[in-house]
Amino acid sequence: MPSRSASALTLLVVSLTLGIPAGLPAQSPTRVTTRTTTPATTPTRQPNPMGVIPVLEYHLVGDRESRWSRHRDRFAQDLALLHARGYRPITVRQLVEKRIDVGPGLSPVVITFDDASPGQFRYVRRGETLVVDPTSALGIWEAFAAKHPEWKGRAVFCMLPSATEGHAFFGDKGIQGQATAWRLPKVRYLAEQGHELCSHTLWHANLGTMSDTGVQEQIARAQLAVDSAGTGVQMRTLALPLGIWPKNRALLRSGSWTDPRSTRTTRYTLDAILMVAGGPSPSPFDPRFDPMAIPRVQVVGNALEQLLDRLEATGTRYVAGR
Repeated sequence: MPSRSASALTLLVVSLTLGIPAGLPAQSPTRVTTRTTTPATTPTRQPNPMGVIPVLEYHLVGDRESRWSRHRDRFAQDLALLHARGYRPITVRQLVEKRIDVGPGLSPVVITFDDASPGQFRYVRRGETLVVDPTSALGIWEAFAAKHPEWKGRAVFCMLPSATEGHAFFGDKGIQGQATAWRLPKVRYLAEQGHELCSHTLWHANLGTMSDTGVQEQIARAQLAVDSAGTGVQMRTLALPLGIWPKNRALLRSGSWTDPRSTRTTRYTLDAILMVAGGPSPSPFDPRFDPMAIPRVQVVGNALEQLLDRLEATGTRYVAGR
């Protein structure tokens, strides 16, 4: 049985295999760079429904900048940068179903969060009430959406229900002050706010090493965990752990698993798979678009700003028409 840890060490090994840069120097909070954004009054762009769409990938969000972590201040800057450059968020569901409702002259961006760490969604107590920590990624997102309502409820959270190191529905067992009892309420809150719930398997399994039964168990039990939160949401998107495919790729479309104790069978159907890298995604109107292999862009260093600059300079970004 593979280790249940979604550790950075394992991910770094895979990143080398994929040709992704192996690491960046950590930065302290005092060294976070303020980036200049383009004014919100951008020139009128011609519609380009065949242009590419960035599908961004975040992991840890916290107090340092590293290969797998985004400093919270830089994350806030990322949202401001995207908005100023004329990007508006959509979910994977909207992408796959071609429901790109960002407004004329604007461009869609999909923002995904992998691994369900506390830095993405953390609760803090205010007297007898639990509130979203304003320094967590969700808190930063909600503060931004309060000023820009078109950002409300448009993130994609690719969750782990049962990984170690706090990666179990955004923290448990006191890790970063998060109680185990808060896990399911967090899942319900995300669903109620309109964010997309995405599977990342049960505990970040390397599906390439598993039997057909093991693959189906990982996906079905992740769905069962979401069912326990009472959301009524059937997850249709899966972020591929480690970027590694199972030997039987058909199991990423549909499958089932029967609990040997209760004999209850859980079935699942997926229609979108997120890869770990690959660049911006083709438009869903482009014949090259494959919803079962959607590439993503990992937000590291200045990669986001460089990507937006390149898409603007080459005129290859998706631009919505009327």
